[in-house]
Amino acid sequence: MKNIKPFSSSKSRTWMTASVLAALVAGCGGGDGDGGSSTSGTLGVSLTDAPACGFDEVNVTVTKVRVHQSSSAGENDGGWTDITLSPAKKINLLDLNNGVLMPLGETPLAAGHYSQLRLVLDPNTSNGLANSIVLVGSNTETPLVTPSAVQSGIKLVNEFDVASGQRVDLLMDFDACKSIVQRGNGVYALKPVIRVVPFVLNGINGFVDTTMLSSGVMVTAQQNGVIVQTTAPNTTTGEFFLARLPAGSYDVVLTANGRSTAVIAGVLVATETSVVPVSNTVTRITMPTSLNRTVSGTAVLNPVSTTELAYVAAKQTFGSAPTVTVKSMAADDLNGGAYSLSLPIGEPLLGQFGTGILPIALPMQLGMAGQYSVAASATGYQTQSFTKNISVANATQDFVLVP
Repeated sequence: MKNIKPFSSSKSRTWMTASVLAALVAGCGGGDGDGGSSTSGTLGVSLTDAPACGFDEVNVTVTKVRVHQSSSAGENDGGWTDITLSPAKKINLLDLNNGVLMPLGETPLAAGHYSQLRLVLDPNTSNGLANSIVLVGSNTETPLVTPSAVQSGIKLVNEFDVASGQRVDLLMDFDACKSIVQRGNGVYALKPVIRVVPFVLNGINGFVDTTMLSSGVMVTAQQNGVIVQTTAPNTTTGEFFLARLPAGSYDVVLTANGRSTAVIAGVLVATETSVVPVSNTVTRITMPTSLNRTVSGTAVLNPVSTTELAYVAAKQTFGSAPTVTVKSMAADDLNGGAYSLSLPIGEPLLGQFGTGILPIALPMQLGMAGQYSVAASATGYQTQSFTKNISVANATQDFVLVP
């Protein structure tokens, strides 16, 4: 794959992460849509990524991007404008880290209001794996099952206007942690979770202690316990960058295998061009070692859905605020809704961003060891939540979600 120079905020800084997909869409068009140079502009498409969980590679093969002015248009209806990749491009999403983009192509686009956007993938065939994953520590590609609905085009929820002679830039973030569902029979399936994010590069950056880099460190930006962006540190420098965040206040949550959780609350990203440091090479973030225990069980939907999955999340609340998600996963709907979350039982660390003066103190939160709220949710179903204490033993919890 073509090497793309990563974003750098200084001559010596290179941003890296590990695992989500994104597509950049840019468009401009003319008033009467006749395709002439005075009445049409350009639609461009690119990809970027943030971490997938537990994979060395997440490969997808893109064949085209499609746009339509009608949100209800079917794949075989007229009126589509396509960017076609010839040949189709197989991309390891984990090569596109911390704000790095890969251009996919461009096409003229008439002026107007656009309500539907689709990303089309090639299917796997007997001649080769178009879409696949490679597990951490493995050199073997495993097929990534892509339903026919995905192959006909992943529908992306976003509306945008194209004015004559103007260019519109959109960026779509494909959350691989949520999009790859592990089945109990060893099969991995793609259920795309994609959101539109700001195109201009901004976000939250910092450094973790390099002694933790073999522990699978993950860093998330959250609001009210909802994960907005995910990344993983550079495997050499320990630098991380939570890229392209809407302006607002975020809780930065750091997790790692066999380590206590660390939270920096109230990190303010003032604008869509702000880059906010929460640590640097002198003030690296570290978390103490911790034993892990599990919360496991089943999460099923009643009635059963052919389109929705149950997601289970373990959360912790620090006093009145914030509430943060420590770990989450999709329940295996082909294996009775099974799930298992491995969680640290050590006291979590909590720091307040305040004025942003480094270092940010991360005192241990006594009395919170092994205390979690475990919640199951699915689109169109009522969320259920239960309190679990795993400080002395593993716990089980089953969920039956109803509309």
